[in-house]
Amino acid sequence: MTAVQGERVIVVRHAMPAVDPDVPSEQWQLAQESRVAARLLRLHVCHPAYYVASTEPKAAQTMQEIAGAQRVVRDAGLAEVHRPHVWFTDEGYHSAALAYARGECPEGWEPRDQVIERFDAAVVRHAAAAAAQNRTLVMGTHGLAPTVWMASRYQLATDPARFWADLRFPDIVEIDLRASTVSCLTH
Repeated sequence: MTAVQGERVIVVRHAMPAVDPDVPSEQWQLAQESRVAARLLRLHVCHPAYYVASTEPKAAQTMQEIAGAQRVVRDAGLAEVHRPHVWFTDEGYHSAALAYARGECPEGWEPRDQVIERFDAAVVRHAAAAAAQNRTLVMGTHGLAPTVWMASRYQLATDPARFWADLRFPDIVEIDLRASTVSCLTH
Protein backbone atom coordinates (compact mmCIF):
# COMPACT_ATOMS: atom_id res chain seq x y z
CA MET A 1 0.00 0.00 0.00
CA THR A 2 1.21 3.48 -0.79
CA ALA A 3 2.61 5.49 2.09
CA VAL A 4 1.71 9.00 0.91
CA GLN A 5 1.98 11.93 3.27
CA GLY A 6 -0.07 15.12 3.12
CA GLU A 7 -3.78 15.54 2.48
CA ARG A 8 -4.03 15.36 -1.28
CA VAL A 9 -2.33 14.40 -4.50
CA ILE A 10 -3.13 15.98 -7.86
CA VAL A 11 -2.88 13.71 -10.92
CA VAL A 12 -2.80 15.44 -14.31
CA ARG A 13 -3.48 13.63 -17.57
CA HIS A 14 -1.47 15.29 -20.33
CA ALA A 15 -3.00 17.61 -22.90
CA MET A 16 -3.62 16.43 -26.48
CA PRO A 17 -0.37 15.47 -28.22
CA ALA A 18 0.50 15.97 -31.87
CA VAL A 19 -0.37 12.46 -33.05
CA ASP A 20 1.99 10.93 -35.61
CA PRO A 21 1.37 7.29 -36.57
CA ASP A 22 5.01 6.93 -37.67
CA VAL A 23 6.32 7.82 -34.19
CA PRO A 24 5.82 5.71 -31.04
CA SER A 25 3.28 7.39 -28.76
CA GLU A 26 5.81 7.66 -25.91
CA GLN A 27 7.74 10.13 -28.10
CA TRP A 28 4.81 12.36 -29.07
CA GLN A 29 5.16 16.04 -28.30
CA LEU A 30 2.41 18.25 -26.95
CA ALA A 31 0.35 19.85 -29.73
CA GLN A 32 1.00 23.60 -29.83
CA GLU A 33 -2.69 24.47 -29.40
CA SER A 34 -2.83 22.20 -26.33
CA ARG A 35 -0.41 24.35 -24.37
CA VAL A 36 -3.18 26.86 -23.57
CA ALA A 37 -5.44 24.08 -22.29
CA ALA A 38 -2.60 22.86 -20.08
CA ARG A 39 -1.97 26.37 -18.73
CA LEU A 40 -5.62 26.66 -17.72
CA LEU A 41 -5.12 23.78 -15.29
CA ARG A 42 -2.99 26.14 -13.18
CA LEU A 43 -6.26 27.41 -11.74
CA HIS A 44 -6.74 24.04 -9.99
CA VAL A 45 -3.31 23.89 -8.36
CA CYS A 46 -2.16 25.76 -5.27
CA HIS A 47 1.27 27.23 -5.95
CA PRO A 48 3.97 26.58 -5.08
CA ALA A 49 3.62 22.81 -5.46
CA TYR A 50 5.96 19.88 -5.99
CA TYR A 51 5.79 19.00 -9.70
CA VAL A 52 6.82 15.66 -11.15
CA ALA A 53 6.06 14.29 -14.61
CA SER A 54 6.47 11.21 -16.72
CA THR A 55 9.56 11.31 -18.92
CA GLU A 56 7.30 11.15 -21.98
CA PRO A 57 7.36 14.58 -23.71
CA LYS A 58 3.57 15.14 -23.84
CA ALA A 59 3.25 14.68 -20.06
CA ALA A 60 6.40 16.61 -19.15
CA GLN A 61 5.42 19.51 -21.43
CA THR A 62 1.89 19.61 -19.99
CA MET A 63 3.30 19.74 -16.47
CA GLN A 64 5.78 22.49 -17.39
CA GLU A 65 2.91 24.61 -18.73
CA ILE A 66 1.15 24.22 -15.37
CA ALA A 67 4.29 24.79 -13.29
CA GLY A 68 5.40 27.88 -15.20
CA ALA A 69 8.88 28.82 -14.01
CA GLN A 70 8.89 26.22 -11.23
CA ARG A 71 11.02 23.10 -11.60
CA VAL A 72 9.44 19.88 -12.88
CA VAL A 73 11.14 16.63 -11.87
CA ARG A 74 10.87 13.75 -14.37
CA ASP A 75 10.32 10.14 -13.40
CA ALA A 76 9.89 7.15 -15.76
CA GLY A 77 7.79 5.46 -13.07
CA LEU A 78 4.89 7.72 -14.10
CA ALA A 79 5.04 6.66 -17.76
CA GLU A 80 2.07 5.23 -19.60
CA VAL A 81 1.52 1.49 -19.85
CA HIS A 82 4.30 0.11 -22.07
CA ARG A 83 2.94 -1.48 -25.23
CA PRO A 84 4.20 -2.32 -28.72
CA HIS A 85 4.32 0.44 -31.31
CA VAL A 86 1.39 -0.71 -33.40
CA TRP A 87 -0.80 1.90 -35.03
CA PHE A 88 -4.41 1.32 -34.04
CA THR A 89 -7.41 3.07 -35.43
CA ASP A 90 -8.93 5.24 -32.70
CA GLU A 91 -11.57 2.56 -32.17
CA GLY A 92 -8.99 -0.25 -32.03
CA TYR A 93 -6.87 1.49 -29.40
CA HIS A 94 -9.94 2.47 -27.41
CA SER A 95 -11.14 -1.14 -27.31
CA ALA A 96 -7.72 -2.46 -26.28
CA ALA A 97 -7.34 0.21 -23.59
CA LEU A 98 -10.82 -0.47 -22.20
CA ALA A 99 -9.99 -4.18 -22.03
CA TYR A 100 -6.76 -3.36 -20.21
CA ALA A 101 -8.57 -1.13 -17.71
CA ARG A 102 -11.04 -3.96 -17.09
CA GLY A 103 -8.21 -6.34 -16.19
CA GLU A 104 -7.19 -7.96 -19.48
CA CYS A 105 -3.66 -7.65 -20.83
CA PRO A 106 -3.37 -7.48 -24.62
CA GLU A 107 -0.35 -9.29 -26.05
CA GLY A 108 2.88 -7.37 -25.53
CA TRP A 109 1.39 -4.87 -23.07
CA GLU A 110 3.03 -4.30 -19.68
CA PRO A 111 1.40 -6.47 -17.00
CA ARG A 112 -0.92 -4.50 -14.70
CA ASP A 113 0.89 -5.56 -11.51
CA GLN A 114 4.15 -4.13 -12.90
CA VAL A 115 2.42 -0.86 -13.76
CA ILE A 116 0.97 -0.60 -10.26
CA GLU A 117 4.33 -1.42 -8.64
CA ARG A 118 6.39 1.13 -10.62
CA PHE A 119 3.72 3.84 -10.39
CA ASP A 120 3.33 3.29 -6.66
CA ALA A 121 7.10 3.47 -6.11
CA ALA A 122 7.23 6.80 -8.00
CA VAL A 123 4.35 8.20 -5.95
CA VAL A 124 6.01 7.18 -2.67
CA ARG A 125 9.35 8.74 -3.73
CA HIS A 126 7.83 12.04 -4.73
CA ALA A 127 5.26 12.23 -1.94
CA ALA A 128 8.15 12.13 0.54
CA ALA A 129 9.93 14.95 -1.32
CA ALA A 130 6.72 17.01 -1.50
CA ALA A 131 6.05 16.49 2.21
CA ALA A 132 9.62 17.55 3.08
CA GLN A 133 8.95 20.83 1.24
CA ASN A 134 5.42 21.15 2.69
CA ARG A 135 3.96 21.22 -0.84
CA THR A 136 1.15 19.46 -2.65
CA LEU A 137 2.29 16.65 -4.94
CA VAL A 138 1.24 17.32 -8.56
CA MET A 139 1.96 14.47 -10.98
CA GLY A 140 1.90 14.83 -14.77
CA THR A 141 1.11 11.50 -16.34
CA HIS A 142 -1.21 9.69 -18.72
CA GLY A 143 -4.54 7.84 -18.72
CA LEU A 144 -4.20 4.09 -18.28
CA ALA A 145 -1.27 3.81 -15.86
CA PRO A 146 -2.73 6.18 -13.25
CA THR A 147 -6.21 4.69 -13.67
CA VAL A 148 -4.93 1.18 -12.96
CA TRP A 149 -2.88 2.47 -10.02
CA MET A 150 -5.73 4.54 -8.55
CA ALA A 151 -8.18 1.64 -8.89
CA SER A 152 -5.76 -0.57 -6.95
CA ARG A 153 -5.44 1.93 -4.09
CA TYR A 154 -8.53 4.12 -3.89
CA GLN A 155 -12.29 4.09 -4.38
CA LEU A 156 -13.15 5.29 -7.88
CA ALA A 157 -16.63 6.70 -8.53
CA THR A 158 -17.10 4.19 -11.35
CA ASP A 159 -15.42 1.08 -12.76
CA PRO A 160 -11.84 1.63 -14.02
CA ALA A 161 -12.75 1.27 -17.71
CA ARG A 162 -15.45 3.95 -17.46
CA PHE A 163 -13.14 6.17 -15.36
CA TRP A 164 -10.43 5.95 -18.04
CA ALA A 165 -12.90 6.53 -20.88
CA ASP A 166 -14.22 9.68 -19.16
CA LEU A 167 -10.77 11.29 -18.81
CA ARG A 168 -10.13 14.21 -21.15
CA PHE A 169 -7.01 15.79 -22.70
CA PRO A 170 -5.97 17.40 -20.38
CA ASP A 171 -7.68 16.41 -17.18
CA ILE A 172 -6.97 16.78 -13.50
CA VAL A 173 -7.88 14.35 -10.73
CA GLU A 174 -7.60 14.95 -7.00
CA ILE A 175 -6.96 12.17 -4.54
CA ASP A 176 -8.18 13.08 -1.07
CA LEU A 177 -5.93 10.98 1.13
CA ARG A 178 -8.01 11.52 4.27
CA ALA A 179 -11.15 10.14 2.66
CA SER A 180 -9.35 7.77 0.23
CA THR A 181 -11.45 9.15 -2.63
CA VAL A 182 -10.71 10.21 -6.18
CA SER A 183 -12.54 13.01 -8.00
CA CYS A 184 -12.12 14.77 -11.33
CA LEU A 185 -11.72 18.49 -10.88
CA THR A 186 -12.23 19.63 -14.46
CA HIS A 187 -15.52 17.96 -15.33
